[in-house]
Amino acid sequence: MKLSTALDYAGDPRAAADSVRALEQAGLDTVWVAEAYGFDAPSLMGYLAARTETVEIGSAIMNIYSRTATALGQTAAGLDNVSGGRTILGLGASGPQVIEGWHGVAYEKPVARMREVVDIIRRVLRREVIENDGLIKLPLPQGEGTGLAKPLKLLNRPGRSAVPIYVAALGPRSVEGTAEYADGWIPTMFVPERAGRVWGDSLAAGTARRTEGLAPLEVVAGGLVAIGDDVKGCLDLARPMFALYIGGMGARDKNFYNDLVSQLGWAEEAREIQDLYLAGHKKEAEARVPLDLLEATNLVGPRDYVLDRIAAYREAGVTNLMIKPAGDDPVATVREMRDLVDR
Repeated sequence: MKLSTALDYAGDPRAAADSVRALEQAGLDTVWVAEAYGFDAPSLMGYLAARTETVEIGSAIMNIYSRTATALGQTAAGLDNVSGGRTILGLGASGPQVIEGWHGVAYEKPVARMREVVDIIRRVLRREVIENDGLIKLPLPQGEGTGLAKPLKLLNRPGRSAVPIYVAALGPRSVEGTAEYADGWIPTMFVPERAGRVWGDSLAAGTARRTEGLAPLEVVAGGLVAIGDDVKGCLDLARPMFALYIGGMGARDKNFYNDLVSQLGWAEEAREIQDLYLAGHKKEAEARVPLDLLEATNLVGPRDYVLDRIAAYREAGVTNLMIKPAGDDPVATVREMRDLVDR
């Protein structure tokens, strides 16, 4: 099992690079760089590549709408070159609020678009001449634009002809597709003991059709980490994020995270959190996040308890444990988690 962490959305990139260097030396395998509508991910990933030596550098995530599929392929090739083959391309559909509100692009057919984007990226990295006649038209068809378009291929020769592509997916069709053609899967609010209830059928169906030549699907999941006899209060640190995602992400009738928490078994609480959050009562919404949900999705407690939770994640198929150290010394936490994970 690998050990990873994600950088804060709105952090300072230069300070983040300093921290990643120390975490790398403590045993971190992978660092994930978010994008949302903050700084772009590739800029920080390239900077991290120059400041680190061994840690994998992944996007978690870049969306599939604001850059063309071929631009994503170029980005993967460039980042993999400057990192010396340490890049993971994490992709996701994001949501209508960001895609349409920030990027001004219609949020349409995310499942089909993801499949095409991943296929085109892989062909770009193999330096194939790119032609596509699906949702994405390459080259632009006759009758559109100037009429001068022609098929092209990547100018540079990538260091690797295949960069690992991980997909952030929650819905059944998205998860099924991920299990079929992606190198890795990035779920969220992952409850090891209940993951099979929500995603088991989709994972099985996708795996049955898994693209020939792909290694088994990597799974990235985890949560907040605090190790000690009196650390349960640290779970409260996760309440604002859970309340935001369950209550405030998307619209009332289109919130993927609210749907997920309902499917995991907390439907009544999910509805109440959303009602409170959308009414402006954010603190009340945070207080309503169930303690057992927080315990199930994080690793907070005595050393033996955390060791048991690591085993539960491993049993559920997680191959890369993504953690967020809760204490004042994240380097020490990573070092201790490295010891526990390697047992």
